[in-house]
Amino acid sequence: MAATILVCDDDSAIRTVLNQALGRAGYDVRTTGTAAGLWRWISAGEGNLVITDVVLPDESGFDLIPRIKRMRPELPILVMSAQNTLLTAITAAERGAFEYLPKPFDLKELTSVVARALQSPQSKRDTSLEPAEDRLPLIGRSPAMQEIYRVIARLTQTDLTVMIMGESGTGKELVARALHDYGKRRHGTFVAVNMAAIPKELVESELFGHERGAFTGATNRGVGRFEQAEGGTLFLDEIGDMPLEAQTRLLRVLQQGEYTTVGGRTPIKTDVRIIAATNRDLRQLIQQGLFREDLYYRLNVVPLRLPPLRERVEDIPDLVRHFLRKAEDEGLPHKTLDNEALDMLRRHRWPGNVRELENLIRRLAVLQSGDAISASSVGAELKEPAKTFAADSGEGPQSLAASVEQYLTQYFHAQGDRLPPPGVYDRIVQEVERPLISICLAATRGNQIRAAQLLGLNRNTLRKKIRDLGLEVIRGLRSE
Repeated sequence: MAATILVCDDDSAIRTVLNQALGRAGYDVRTTGTAAGLWRWISAGEGNLVITDVVLPDESGFDLIPRIKRMRPELPILVMSAQNTLLTAITAAERGAFEYLPKPFDLKELTSVVARALQSPQSKRDTSLEPAEDRLPLIGRSPAMQEIYRVIARLTQTDLTVMIMGESGTGKELVARALHDYGKRRHGTFVAVNMAAIPKELVESELFGHERGAFTGATNRGVGRFEQAEGGTLFLDEIGDMPLEAQTRLLRVLQQGEYTTVGGRTPIKTDVRIIAATNRDLRQLIQQGLFREDLYYRLNVVPLRLPPLRERVEDIPDLVRHFLRKAEDEGLPHKTLDNEALDMLRRHRWPGNVRELENLIRRLAVLQSGDAISASSVGAELKEPAKTFAADSGEGPQSLAASVEQYLTQYFHAQGDRLPPPGVYDRIVQEVERPLISICLAATRGNQIRAAQLLGLNRNTLRKKIRDLGLEVIRGLRSE
């Protein structure tokens, strides 16, 4: 006999579409527009699968799900919603739904999910979680973000190791925090460590702790990040910058669930969920001998790629409203952006991703005197006047000084007494840094250790600057 699908949605058009699509797939379909109608069928023992909307005229679908699960725990439930936020996906998973489908949905995908749900035994879920509704860690309703929400919703029910990949500024730490805050370890501690910010010789002590006298200056026992995160989540950001010695120790933790402190001999059992993140190509680092292949596979249990902002520009209006509300919460006056200004933001490439957008909105909220932020104000900020500085013209400091003076003269001539956008110093320094570091890397044939010595910089500092400036390191070449 064909499986019976119970569909509950107050939109008659959606009921008709689902009736036809699922009917063509060979299912017996019943549709209703109310929670009461759906409940009558369920309490009578009818139906093999439920598809329900969240917003119903007589009851919330989320309130209905626990009642269904108590009466018929084996009945799979698919949740549809036009409220396409991370909280919707998380709540659907926590209430016991088999899957969450954002509207508008793909009928082929829905049919595939229905078939999978009917074949898969339902596992009991923790329905006691009540996610906070005051602040959402991730913003956006684009298809790319919907997929991220769905993956996060599934992962919150597990302790699987996750590898988050994405460009700088895409929100990797926000995703890691969401996995912790909405997961089984939410009552434990979330500890974040940036590998690129720790000197190489201190990484092992920072992560695993040290005993008194383990090295010069170790006058007391030091508590490591694993110990701090016990029972919770340890987020290892910029994992590609972890030195090989520390990689070996981390691999032992993932394989055996124990570690030893620096200078210690007794293994310490640990119960920590590991979430790693990187903006680098770890496979390329493996080929270069800079990252252990066995550690890569231990960390890459569930890969999660965050899209850059340029791949989800439809989320920009939601992000702008969110950042303007944050600015208001910090005491700044209420601001809005007109449609022309939003169109200008959508056309920008956003090399700094969401972090760049947030900084721009915060700057505009401070500088703009009126209630509405105009397209001209946005354009002035996005113009990137530093591009006009002739720092790499080969004519030395005098040419740079002349270029800066010319830029300021032209700006004041065009804008009257209004100051240029803040950050002229940083933009000039960056414009000088880019060619300087490129020349030194070329002179050392891409050897970052030698280039750092030539520049008088710490190696980790140089690597961070290379990433921030978006420089390409080509090994084996020397500039003529």
